[in-house]
Amino acid sequence: MEKELKGKVAIVTGAGRLRGIGRAAAVALAKMGADVVVTGTGRSPDSFPEDEKKIGWRDIESVSEQIRAEGQKALPLISNVTSQEDVQKMVDDTMNEFGRIDILINNAAYARAEDRVPILDLGEDTFQKVMDIKVTGTFLCTKAVVKHMIEGKNGGKIVNISSTAGKKGSANTLAYNGANFAIVGMTQSMARELGPHNINVNAVCPGAVDTHRMDVLGRGDTWNTMADTTPIGRNGTDEEVGDFCAYLCTEAASWIHGQSINQNGGTVMEH
Repeated sequence: MEKELKGKVAIVTGAGRLRGIGRAAAVALAKMGADVVVTGTGRSPDSFPEDEKKIGWRDIESVSEQIRAEGQKALPLISNVTSQEDVQKMVDDTMNEFGRIDILINNAAYARAEDRVPILDLGEDTFQKVMDIKVTGTFLCTKAVVKHMIEGKNGGKIVNISSTAGKKGSANTLAYNGANFAIVGMTQSMARELGPHNINVNAVCPGAVDTHRMDVLGRGDTWNTMADTTPIGRNGTDEEVGDFCAYLCTEAASWIHGQSINQNGGTVMEH
């Protein structure tokens, strides 16, 4: 059976983590036959979590190896999504290597850390970093990629990674809520504008997913409580979210458009 995304080229931002939605999405796309450009920030190995250090993880290079193991081509690129120059270079390098761009997964985000504090304790720099990476990064990457999608006249698929925090506000998460609500609105705007060019645009809004981002919470009482308050009784995996992102890039999902889809085991059901 021919792979559904054979001949397609995808860019996945923020995809260098061993445990992460970006890596899972990149590998899922490769399993469906896409060649994948994998981007990361070029983080220092000293900052890697212990499980990555233990296996000699090499960030986007290791993800690229997983993609090649699926029989597909991979292009690892260090790129800062908040820099227009970096983003343009990412797109130029992709076009030079593959000659087309069919899929964009806007996954890059600020690490969960000092942004989860009361408003009075939230620094302006931290607030801006959260917005810059998630919101400005999504804007810059989409703008640079869409130009080629429109010119190529082959349509395309864009998946923006938001969060249940883009559907429901909570205390001590002002920057995170703001950024993810913005992604939901941007997705709707992109969908209305790009639909006539046969470019599908959707967002995925995950709940608690077992990735490196959640390590600051530990895997004890807080983590277990999050699972227990989920109607389905557990938290999610990066593969579940990555596989769903890849599905949204298939023709089977081509009538799903402008949606921000909850994937959280039922913790948030509001549209």
